[in-house]
Amino acid sequence: MIKKRFFKTKDEVEVTFEWPQAASTTETVAVSGDFTHWQATPMKLNKKKVFSLKLRLPKDEQYQFRYLINGSEWQNDPSADAYIQNGFGSDNCLVSTHSSH
Repeated sequence: MIKKRFFKTKDEVEVTFEWPQAASTTETVAVSGDFTHWQATPMKLNKKKVFSLKLRLPKDEQYQFRYLINGSEWQNDPSADAYIQNGFGSDNCLVSTHSSH
């Protein structure tokens, strides 16, 4: 799940990436995308059993990303703004930081 917070006076958007710990077999979740130069950035597990990571991204942009589960399984976010084919036979998620107005 993706949550966005827009600021009236800043040229950035606070984006929170969330992935539920569906089973006890999910030990680690990382987000990897354009904004991390495709380096896996670990997400933290909170008390609600949800992995999350909050980032500030420049506004009026669009970024590709995916989740890396347990260091080996790629997953897409069902709440992504859109999807785009990647060069590996699957899709990447897109998150947009364009303001809604």
